[in-house]
Amino acid sequence: MSFVGRLFFVTFARLPSRQENSMHLLVSLLTGSNTQCRLHAVRCLHELSHSIHTNVAPACLPATPYLLTYLSGQSTKFTELCLYTLGNLIPDSDVVKEKLLAQGIIPALASCMENQRHNLAVVEAVGFTLSQLLQAKDAAEKIIPTVLTSCLPSQLLSVLTPDPKFGLAPAIECAWCLHYLACSKDGRELLAQGALLQCSSLLSSLGGAEGSKEGMELLVCPLLRCVGNLLSFCPVNSLSSQVGDVRLVVALCAFLQAYLHTQPALARESAWVLNNLTAHSGEFCSALLTFNLVPGLMQLLLFSQGINTMILRILANVAHKKKELSVQMVHLGLLSTLCSTLKMADQEMVTLSLEVLFMLVVSGPQVVDEFVRLNGVPLLEAIQYNSEGEMRQRAVYLLERHLLSDSSSACTVDNVSSS
Repeated sequence: MSFVGRLFFVTFARLPSRQENSMHLLVSLLTGSNTQCRLHAVRCLHELSHSIHTNVAPACLPATPYLLTYLSGQSTKFTELCLYTLGNLIPDSDVVKEKLLAQGIIPALASCMENQRHNLAVVEAVGFTLSQLLQAKDAAEKIIPTVLTSCLPSQLLSVLTPDPKFGLAPAIECAWCLHYLACSKDGRELLAQGALLQCSSLLSSLGGAEGSKEGMELLVCPLLRCVGNLLSFCPVNSLSSQVGDVRLVVALCAFLQAYLHTQPALARESAWVLNNLTAHSGEFCSALLTFNLVPGLMQLLLFSQGINTMILRILANVAHKKKELSVQMVHLGLLSTLCSTLKMADQEMVTLSLEVLFMLVVSGPQVVDEFVRLNGVPLLEAIQYNSEGEMRQRAVYLLERHLLSDSSSACTVDNVSSS
């Protein structure tokens, strides 16, 4: 910061009684004809916007109309400073946020992004400021509807693919904005603009890229959340066209493996999206077997931190879709893996294992024979005698109807709900 800027900042911070006069002086410098003074003034405002004092943001209100006006012109650096100053002020004060909305910050951001769409430094700054708005506690009612009816969503989508020369930062900021929009009840607006297809395609591309670019996880995370949330708005009959290439499952499994030990939370996000995807589509369930991804998923069943339960749900989705898929998973050794998970202390894992086991044994008598050969019956008997509630009921049902009876072929999936 310049000497003038530092002097002003110290005066402003230490003498609250003079804040009003100090701000009037700063605004006069900001709106004056001297270019250098304007730059010093906006730098000073930017420094003030980082203050931990709660009274600073409201004190900066006289300057906000000019900061918004300057988004339509000036130099790149000046515009960036205006944007970051506005973005920093938003979380600190509801009064500032309300004023900025009334002053037209959303149209101003849309216009700035449209005019500066080839200037990625400014685009990144717009993304940052917009993300601060979208994280407000009342964003769903007061902000998101206005943003969705503007040109901002299409502009955000247009920046998603990273520029190899500039880096990931603009795409990361825009992806987080899309995530906040996708979390709203108006997610169908984003679907209509092709957001699910574009985010899915980019994830497929990132998952198939050779090597991992530094910081790529910062882009993968909001993209995963976008896709996971938008899937809930997507009609089942249009899932394939909205998501696009089934090779998305390959990318999701690649992220699972890549982030399993370094960033398990991101691995869980990948598993969550894969679960949402396979829950509604037999095509994506089949793709897990087509691309030989099931063996890798089975290895993760012994990994904790919430990932193994999600993997079991994914395998349950696959088994539920088609009996042929169940038989294929048995041939890949799923029954042997279930024998291990049935011994776990985690009750949720055991319950889910019993659910998957049921879907496997009803797929054909050869599955029952294989489970018996693997000494699976004593495991179910142990659960029957040592457990209570749903676990015990499922174990008893499997033993009496499928494993210790000759009438197993007459049983249907509906029977388990009546036990």
